[in-house]
Amino acid sequence: MKFGVKKLSASVHLALSLGAVLTLGGVSTAVFAQDAGTSANVDAQDQSAGAQQAPDQKAKTLETVTVTGSRIRRVDVETASPVHTIDRSQIQSSGKATLGDLLQEIPSVAGAATNPQVNNGGGDGASTVSLRGLGSQRTLILVNGHRVARNDINAIPASMVERVEVLKDGASATYGSDAIGGVVNFILRKDYQGAEISANVGESDQNDGFRRGFSAIFGHSSEKGNITAGLDYNKFDGISSARRDFAKNATYLSSGSVFNAGSSRTPSGQIKAPSGTVTLNGQPTGKTSLSDYRPYDSRSDAYNYQEQNLIQTPQERTNAFALANYQLTDSIQAHLDYFYNKTTSNFAIAPLPFDALSDGVLVSKNNYYNPFGVDFGTDGTTQGNGFRSRFTTLGQRQGHYSTETNQVNAGLRGNFGNDSTWQWDADLNYGHITQQQRSFGYIYYAGLRQALGPSFQDPATGAITCGTAANPITGCTPLNIFNVYDPQTIATLKNYAANPYYNTLTISRRAEANASGELFNLPAGAVSLAVGADYDKEYQNYGVDYIATTSGAGGTCQISQEACSTPLSGSFNVKEVYYEALVPILADKPFVKSLNLTVGQRYSDYSSVGSKTTTKVAVEWRPIDDLLLRGTLDGVFRAPTINDLYAGAAGSAPPLTDPCIGYTGGHPNACQNVPTDGSFKGSGLSQTTGVNSGSVAAGYKLKPEYGHTYDFGVVYDPSWAQGLSVSADLWRVTLNDTITNVGANTVVNACYNNNASPFCSFIHRFNDGQVNYINQPTVNLGSLNVKGVDFSGKYRIPHFDVAGTNVGDFAVSLDATYLIRYDNDTAPGQPGDVTNHMAGVYNQQAQYGNFTRWRALGGLNWTAGAWSASWTLRYIGAVNVGSKDPSMGFSADAAIPNVVLRIPSITYNNFQFGYNIAQYNTRVDVGVDNAFDKQPPLFYQNNVLNANTDVNTYDTIGRYFWARVTVKF
Repeated sequence: MKFGVKKLSASVHLALSLGAVLTLGGVSTAVFAQDAGTSANVDAQDQSAGAQQAPDQKAKTLETVTVTGSRIRRVDVETASPVHTIDRSQIQSSGKATLGDLLQEIPSVAGAATNPQVNNGGGDGASTVSLRGLGSQRTLILVNGHRVARNDINAIPASMVERVEVLKDGASATYGSDAIGGVVNFILRKDYQGAEISANVGESDQNDGFRRGFSAIFGHSSEKGNITAGLDYNKFDGISSARRDFAKNATYLSSGSVFNAGSSRTPSGQIKAPSGTVTLNGQPTGKTSLSDYRPYDSRSDAYNYQEQNLIQTPQERTNAFALANYQLTDSIQAHLDYFYNKTTSNFAIAPLPFDALSDGVLVSKNNYYNPFGVDFGTDGTTQGNGFRSRFTTLGQRQGHYSTETNQVNAGLRGNFGNDSTWQWDADLNYGHITQQQRSFGYIYYAGLRQALGPSFQDPATGAITCGTAANPITGCTPLNIFNVYDPQTIATLKNYAANPYYNTLTISRRAEANASGELFNLPAGAVSLAVGADYDKEYQNYGVDYIATTSGAGGTCQISQEACSTPLSGSFNVKEVYYEALVPILADKPFVKSLNLTVGQRYSDYSSVGSKTTTKVAVEWRPIDDLLLRGTLDGVFRAPTINDLYAGAAGSAPPLTDPCIGYTGGHPNACQNVPTDGSFKGSGLSQTTGVNSGSVAAGYKLKPEYGHTYDFGVVYDPSWAQGLSVSADLWRVTLNDTITNVGANTVVNACYNNNASPFCSFIHRFNDGQVNYINQPTVNLGSLNVKGVDFSGKYRIPHFDVAGTNVGDFAVSLDATYLIRYDNDTAPGQPGDVTNHMAGVYNQQAQYGNFTRWRALGGLNWTAGAWSASWTLRYIGAVNVGSKDPSMGFSADAAIPNVVLRIPSITYNNFQFGYNIAQYNTRVDVGVDNAFDKQPPLFYQNNVLNANTDVNTYDTIGRYFWARVTVKF
């Protein structure tokens, strides 16, 4: 396979051309911005040089800082908290236009965090972070230590970020709710002097997925303060699934065979006629007769919906930001941080499937076009036979999103005098998010119901008329749903086309005050204390088009059930106080260079769910200068969100593996109305109809989820090998009363294993045993027990020459995570309770994601004068689809239980090359991601929702070339 040399050459040529354009106005400038293009491993001062400073000189240059995971300012950067740092040089050398692509590569991320590759179930352009695989709702996102109003990290422009600190430990006592899996803190650039303009482009080896973008940042500093402002823009084209071999067909694993199939909701119909299941033979015109139908074949007649989907959703983002500081007095400084983001994006999936039963539409036996003489579907009273079709003439279903985020943080900070170590700050944080969504490709079923009701041919005019001869319906055109290819059918369907709107407004208001400093001295050092209080009010309003507003018990409305939703308006407030104390126990003793204890507590009082107190204890022990032993114990919790509490009924299409396939009796509640002769084959679909709702709508009193995190680690920075640092951390998370929408598979499996389970009432089946819908309310259910080990190593190799020639400087790094355990007890204390052991397993049907045991990220960086290069390797270990444990109900085969499919490991290689053109203050970077064009492994469509693979984890685009030019003034 060719490596794409021509495309790489074209990228270099384009980069140089962009550089020439951008440098036209910058050749003779006298003021230069700080050079951020050099690897941090190389441009950082040598530790040995710093060690040679005189003690008094070194003391003057040391500055206290706050590291993510603590509120206490201190000199030590390496503390009890395990923090992974991504600096600006790594952000630049990655070539990523958005931060989501970068953050989701770190090994401590697992599960199913969303990203723009997620089409079905995504489409709003967002990327989230799921540390420890606990879900994005349990990872706290901060900007400069402050909460963000929306956890889409793609909305944070990469050009304004100085570094990213990832705390891989719980921190509820430090930051409050949500900090369970960890914290991601984006530290912004400040004190910037000068200007920087950058432009970038990229395209895949398949000539698609084109991206373009630019950024501009300007800064000015004076004795009184500084201001930094900038713009950031990027746009990505969508990529159709039909352009990739692995994704262009809906490929299934069933009954031990792999085959291309699809959905039984096919344009030619899957019709439960009195004579059996039939489908339209060919594309006749006009009214059909029984001779126009033949027996339906589940393989050859299935509709290939997959080629209509996307493997990358189109996105466009515009960002603006401004950061300012001003010294009001010698001891008081004012600051303002503001950023704005607008993201437009959309998903596109196959045309609308129609299921007369689940959509609540009755096709009358007296309809003029009905050749079978029986009712199909249901109107809630009468239930007829099954009838499925697909309205392909309406085009794809699409959801277009426009999301605007405004966030401002303003406040004062200062100290209590020149001789005091105490510092304080007071801030107001305001976030305002609006998201507008418009959906396309739906049908107004209220009109359709009349068109599918009784109809007749008027003997006087010959016109086909709705109603009966005795009671005709005016203003109604009968619909020939039995032949979607008929021009009359196409025209009538378009008359009933519906494109509903949805609007979400979220407002966050937060006020906080903090202070920290030294209390008194002990023989081992000063005791430090941090204290603070905050008040937060959250408000959300969700509006739904009247045609999409849920009205039926099954989550139905006037259009397709999957697009139905319920308006929502709600708010809550929280008041919090905290303290954190650092106590030096021993110092400069034999085998105790230092021994420190940190304790902290936070009290949180929610207007919605009551109060919660969390505690933190951390220990740092340095037996010698080079070695740090650390341990932390944190109490963690997550309070319910407004959606968790107040969301009304909304339609969904969750994955489902029906345990009643082949049913022979013994589970009457789970398999109500299912034949007991073993003949039941299920719906033939990998999805079912679900009805999601918040806890209030279900009459359930929701509580916060709570638990503990533990971390025990060692860090070794040997003085005999300058530039080398290695660490290992054993971590564990336990969480109880987890807040979750009960998954459809969890519901049916719990009821199947326990006939008295309260979940049995959530299952609703038709008379023939097929699933009508499954309720999925938000409840406190289950517990998590997760454990693993993190490894990290970095080495800035000492400079060496080869045969007297300077070959540059090298730095290597490796971060890895091994997952020992990921256990989800789905219904603790209930009969039939099942514990799902997810370590080393992939499952999306129960809404888990990918929990491969090994993940790793390695890098090699090289600099030599104006030249630089980097090589990044991302490793994703092997994972199993399905489980041999029958209680878990996981199988990779759609028809055979307990089948395990082994997915092999995969390694991605990314390369970057850069050159500084000092004469023109310009830097050119080119690169290739997934250089060896590794295709994602096949998981098969019966196990996933998108593209036959795990789009949350693996690269779907393939080899991708990019180029960037940066000019500084």
